[in-house]
Amino acid sequence: MDAKSFYGSRPWNFLALVPEDPQDSEADLSDDDDDDDDDDDIIGDPDYLPKQAEMIRDLSTESDEEEMPSTSTSAKRKIKGRKTLKIAMEELDVAPMSPPFTKKKKMAEKKDKEARRIWKHVDIEEFQVPDSSFAPPDAVKTPFQYFKRLFTDEMIQHIAHQTNLYSVQELGDLIKTNPGEIEDFLAMLLLMGVFDFPAMEDYWHPASRFNMIADIMPQKRFKQLRHYIHFNDNQQCDGSPDRFYKIRPLFEMLRKQCLLIPSTYKHSVDEVMVSYKGTRAGNLRQYIANKPDKWGFKVFCRASSSGIIHDLLLYQGPKSRTHLIEDKELMERGRGALDYKSAEGVLTVKWYDNKCVTLLSNACGIMPLTSVQRWSKDEKAKIAVPCPSLIAAYNQHMGGIDLSDMLVHLYKTPAKSRRWYFPLFGYVLDLCISNAWLVYKRDCGLLKEKPMPLKRFHLAVAHSLKQKCLPPRPPQPQPDVRYDNYGHLPLHTDNRGRCCLCPKGVSRWKCGKCNVFLCLIEERECFAAYHRK
Repeated sequence: MDAKSFYGSRPWNFLALVPEDPQDSEADLSDDDDDDDDDDDIIGDPDYLPKQAEMIRDLSTESDEEEMPSTSTSAKRKIKGRKTLKIAMEELDVAPMSPPFTKKKKMAEKKDKEARRIWKHVDIEEFQVPDSSFAPPDAVKTPFQYFKRLFTDEMIQHIAHQTNLYSVQELGDLIKTNPGEIEDFLAMLLLMGVFDFPAMEDYWHPASRFNMIADIMPQKRFKQLRHYIHFNDNQQCDGSPDRFYKIRPLFEMLRKQCLLIPSTYKHSVDEVMVSYKGTRAGNLRQYIANKPDKWGFKVFCRASSSGIIHDLLLYQGPKSRTHLIEDKELMERGRGALDYKSAEGVLTVKWYDNKCVTLLSNACGIMPLTSVQRWSKDEKAKIAVPCPSLIAAYNQHMGGIDLSDMLVHLYKTPAKSRRWYFPLFGYVLDLCISNAWLVYKRDCGLLKEKPMPLKRFHLAVAHSLKQKCLPPRPPQPQPDVRYDNYGHLPLHTDNRGRCCLCPKGVSRWKCGKCNVFLCLIEERECFAAYHRK
């Protein structure tokens, strides 16, 4: 930014009256009418000619080559600035010139000026944050009702609609999903977060089949929904400046519900990493070395001291910065050194302890300074290090983000996918569970009731989401049991079942040891063939 753009330009507001007869006399451009004899007050730069004056040069009868009065070389010339002639256009019948700046540029400059925040090296006043109190509810609701406060029916209908739309755009055909099936899909994801298997196929494989999940939906249909699940219309969002447009509607609906949760007065803002190791997200994927998930998407969350997330923001890159002292310079000053700036009641502080940390606050300031005990390698003893008041308040109430992050990772939804936005969808689902459980736990505390653990709450929500289940499939016997030729006796049953060997056969006979239906008729001897290698 050049100096002219930063400080602005001051317009020239001098006025020179043009005489009716230009031949009578020269226009006296001196600022002081009484000092007519002082030759040093004559305007410098005789070659300067204003643009508007150039348009009426032919009106002047005096020669442009007329010499200005000379001044002494020893005397200092008093240059009072170039005077811009403001001439009455209606008398001279000359059209005014257009301004040099376009309307678009003026609007951009006005917008930048309005958005500019001036940071000063000034502390802010600290005020006492009141303690929060909540009215006890009439009764504790079910886990599913707490979950539905955050993951609403509107969100489920939106997912079903966008998934159908995306399947038509990609396949030219509708996969015909509905909100009920989407709830089944969510139930399976929640159950997979509690019962973690090494591979997705293991939940349906005969050797490791998990009926609680496999009975909800066939594997083929589950993978199809997982492949085509979508949250926004690609054709409407192409070219959008929002880089998270694929997941933005879901985040905005979740944010709207989180803002409705009654909160305490003490909040902290910190970053949360949503794990993602792929490369399809470009530079939206961030790297933070001191996080358990070093690669992923950065989400700024505002949480109360109870751990409930009340607001969240997807990080798309730096937009504005406040220039504080560099880390190297602050470290040279020694431990306890700090730098701070404030603007509009918001304070930013950089403090050097074991490393440089930067914090923002609108409630706590620098003063009063406290001291903390730190080990000094040079003195081989603990020393007192000055500490701003803001640091102590942050350490006392910052645990909300860490608590929420810990709860989300306890039973994390499996979200490994080639689609970069699917991990963010998994985070939305897990955040709804953790927020719902914390609100449920708070209500139980107000009514003096014992809350259920997070795992039971998780499973209760998953079972409530299930709409219907497929009939359970009998397990297949192991080969050692199937071919041992011992104790395989046919048993007649009242109900018919599908033959385990031939695809179209239906029989009332089953093997008592293998517990599978087999044809036992003259045309199809499936019972004997099934037990032979």
